[in-house]
Amino acid sequence: MTTPSRIEEDCVRIGLKMTPQRRVIARVLTAANDHPDVEELWRRAAKIDPRISIATVYRTVRLLEASEVLKRHDFGDGRARYERVPDVHHDHLIDVRSGKVIEFQNKEIEVLQEKIAEKHGYRLIGHRLELYCAPLDDTAAPARKRKPV
Repeated sequence: MTTPSRIEEDCVRIGLKMTPQRRVIARVLTAANDHPDVEELWRRAAKIDPRISIATVYRTVRLLEASEVLKRHDFGDGRARYERVPDVHHDHLIDVRSGKVIEFQNKEIEVLQEKIAEKHGYRLIGHRLELYCAPLDDTAAPARKRKPV
């Protein structure tokens, strides 16, 4: 028997039923080193089990998001993208040319955000930081600025 993926373990822990198709989708998501959208998830899952429909992927992703197993992101490109709810907080750097998403952590930014909240009379309880950028060596005209969500 195959070792369960981290997302499968999360699902079992919270009592979600794991059908064979959900297992495939969970394994594809766990193996992802990017932030795939539903169509990309379906392409990857269908390579493993061609009987998986895109509707099944949509339903599964919605269920996993509602169960707080998956985190949904909108990086300004009109596609919802997903990742497993991280164990450790991280932020995102988004290349507006290629769509590549880089996860990063920066203690200085975390401290600064807390100081800003405190300066305004608040205690920071959460945040999301997404930096939209283009490569330094990109000589093309500036990309259209993406509206933060």
